[in-house]
Amino acid sequence: MVRIAIDAMGGDLGAKAMVKGAVESLKEEGMKLLLFGEEDVLKAELSSYSYDPERIEIVPCSENISIHESPVMAIRRKKDSSLVRGMLAVKNEEADAFISAGSTGAVLAGGQLVVGREKGVYRPPLAALIPTKNGVCLLTDCGANVDAKPEWLHQFAKMGAIYMEEMLQIKNPSIGLVNIGAEEEKGNSLVKAAMQILREDTDYNFIGSVEARDIVEGNCSVVVCDAFVGNVVLKMYEGVGKMLLSVITDTIKHSGPLALLAAFPAALLLKKPLMKRLKKFDAKQYGGAPILGLKGLVIKVHGNTDGKEVTTAIKQAKDFAEKKLTKKIAEAIDFKEVEE
Repeated sequence: MVRIAIDAMGGDLGAKAMVKGAVESLKEEGMKLLLFGEEDVLKAELSSYSYDPERIEIVPCSENISIHESPVMAIRRKKDSSLVRGMLAVKNEEADAFISAGSTGAVLAGGQLVVGREKGVYRPPLAALIPTKNGVCLLTDCGANVDAKPEWLHQFAKMGAIYMEEMLQIKNPSIGLVNIGAEEEKGNSLVKAAMQILREDTDYNFIGSVEARDIVEGNCSVVVCDAFVGNVVLKMYEGVGKMLLSVITDTIKHSGPLALLAAFPAALLLKKPLMKRLKKFDAKQYGGAPILGLKGLVIKVHGNTDGKEVTTAIKQAKDFAEKKLTKKIAEAIDFKEVEE
């Protein structure tokens, strides 16, 4: 039985979305959910659903961490917050995974300060699956380490390759380093130094530079970059998906009656496949973004989640735990002390 801790008070909609996602995930067998948060609030939300009470447990917490607080100070001061208590459950092996839609900064800080990073890991990256023409690829780092070093990018690549091989069964996944051109003389000092290290590591399938347009085409399985670049790529993806859907919807709304009448039969035929295609660009359907390289599993979901992403993230956490991916990633990293 996989035990998954959930920060039920995090996110823009708070307990409403988190509880909804948690209850709907119970269609998946073999797991128990621990909801950390205000007991009265959670009981009120749960009262709207029918579920197996043996599979959901409320863990009362008296504090919450908001997005307006200093992440590190909040982690250190608010010991009874749903975020800290949930992470402590992972650290103390009372839970196999932790999921939060709360403050990204607090989740990242808590991951390192509470759960802790594996020995030999320079910096844990945030890794997110994003859609491509050929399926999905893993973008890492997409939010944790804005200022990175070449050695860190090397580890991001190794951890990302293990994730894709184990979770998506992609054999010998290809790795690309985000750059402003295909030529190796291009790029800043970070990219050039990381390029050399990645080329020297023959244990992994490094294919060289990838430009932004290559990511969309699905030219590689793992896309490596620092968090500044990665977060820009991720947010651009989300914006393009919304824009495409908006443009199509507005075009239909503002077409004249004769045009609508003529196009109606075709629209009926195209609606289902078109919506299916556009849905690919909704990053939320792929679950949350795990922080790779920690001693336990921590997954961050979007703050504006309506619950669907939570459901997907819970299944993702279950698969991650059952495959013992945290241990496999740790084994792939050289066990040596690293500089702080």
